[in-house]
Amino acid sequence: MQTPALPPQGATERARRWRRLRRAVALPLAALALSGCTIPSFGASPGVTSSSKSVFHLWQGFSIGAVIIGALVVALILWAVIRYRRTSDRIPEQSQYHLPLEMIYTVVPILIVFGLFAATLVVENKEVANPKTSVIVDVNAFQWGWKFTYPGTNALVYGQTTQDPVMEIPVNTDVRVSLTSSDVIHGFYVKAFNFSRYALPGVDNVFTLRAQNTGTFFGQCTQLCGLYHSLMWFRVKVVSQSDYANWIASFNNPAAEAAAKAANKTTSQQTSSIVPSKPAYTNFGVN
Repeated sequence: MQTPALPPQGATERARRWRRLRRAVALPLAALALSGCTIPSFGASPGVTSSSKSVFHLWQGFSIGAVIIGALVVALILWAVIRYRRTSDRIPEQSQYHLPLEMIYTVVPILIVFGLFAATLVVENKEVANPKTSVIVDVNAFQWGWKFTYPGTNALVYGQTTQDPVMEIPVNTDVRVSLTSSDVIHGFYVKAFNFSRYALPGVDNVFTLRAQNTGTFFGQCTQLCGLYHSLMWFRVKVVSQSDYANWIASFNNPAAEAAAKAANKTTSQQTSSIVPSKPAYTNFGVN
């Protein structure tokens, strides 16, 4: 029986190196695929407001920077592992104090941190800015509903739990929101806006929204506030400026004024009661 010829030792070593290289490449690619990371959004959504898009772009910049720096660090580690792996018992030549290299890896990270800080500062300043505007909405949260009042007009929208009250605002317009709570801490959250703020008792939390797309967007309370917290929904409807003006004008009639007074009375009774009234389950979904 003839013994099969063995491959040359050099070919065997090359095959082993190729297998190690494939593993080194496959492992990070598998980790990236299994993480479910989406490019170029990196798991985030741009939203439909100017501030949400600014935050989204900041997130993209941070994520891209992290990928680049992470890839560089991994590459340097692999290079050091391969270049300086142990090949014999002889101690290799030692060196130190490479001043140009040390200056580079000290100064460059500092510059990166300053750049990220500056970008964050610009976006945060836009986020908290409250430019002058003629569109103001007073939002009052209570157990377990919402009241939207438009100062200077007769417009008032009131609803609790599954009634889904609607806050209507014009598109491409700065809308100043004054957020308060009548009882406990609530959370004002609109997913499509990538935006959340606390509604605090005794605190007037003021912020500005500027929606750049029309549509109806779901909102909810995000702070555990009692028995029917999970049903404390609302919607934000973004319409054209002409439709918004017509909507505001629709409240200028005796019937609308009477409804507004009734809503205010209901809200006062609701928030002054020791035990908030139980909601009626008339609409258990979001339109």
